[in-house]
Amino acid sequence: MFKWLLLLVGAYLFYRWIKGQKQVKSSTESAEKPNQNKARKTVEPEAMVPCRYCNVHLPKSEAIVFEQRFYCSKEHLNSLDERGWIGSAKWCLSPNQDARPSNIQPDLAVIHHISLPPSQFSKESAGHYIVDFFQNKLDANAHPYFAEIVGQKVSSHFLITRSGELIQFVSTQNKAWHAGVSSFLGREKCNDFSIGIELEGDGESAFEEVQYQTLASLVQKLGISFPNLQFAGHSDIAPDRKTDPGKFFDWQKFQKETKISDKNFPYGVSSR
Repeated sequence: MFKWLLLLVGAYLFYRWIKGQKQVKSSTESAEKPNQNKARKTVEPEAMVPCRYCNVHLPKSEAIVFEQRFYCSKEHLNSLDERGWIGSAKWCLSPNQDARPSNIQPDLAVIHHISLPPSQFSKESAGHYIVDFFQNKLDANAHPYFAEIVGQKVSSHFLITRSGELIQFVSTQNKAWHAGVSSFLGREKCNDFSIGIELEGDGESAFEEVQYQTLASLVQKLGISFPNLQFAGHSDIAPDRKTDPGKFFDWQKFQKETKISDKNFPYGVSSR
């Protein structure tokens, strides 16, 4: 009886030893072979983007994004950069431009008005016809008047729509084709030394308040780079051909909102 008891105890101990060896082997294999189902956490580096104004690189999540351009601050977004572009404007590049003469910086801003079709600026789609016109993409079949002007090659640096949107077509470093045959205080070829600013309007009705606000903001930005800018209407520099911006453009209001000195208005601030 005692022998059988010793045999059973021995068998039990041998069983426990075998089981323990299997557990040790299993643990070792688990340690050597990581769980394939456990997701591995990887940290991808965040994309860096350059500020269009100052070229400082910053994480994309921290940048101010406007029309797929990146800026490091609102100040830089709302400034005229060294290449002659305002960050907060909508950019619609015009092919109708060329280089300014050597050593010439703009010292004149010319105010224009334009509406396409004529006097139909109240329609939502009207503004894009001006953009098409300045980009040589105007559809001659879209309106009878367009057939008369579709071959013209013209542009302006800026357009301010009836809603106050600012659109830029040409860098201020380059010459836009807006003034034509013109003379400013005895100086011919005004395109060489001027910045053209178009206001969406027809000369027969008042401009919108928001257009004056955008214009004042634009002039403030331009004044940082061009502090000696003088101001004139297209009719002032081409009186035999042009009447814009017309009698409904409020020069006094414009001066009051911009605080520009009288000496920078050589033709005065009376409506004309």
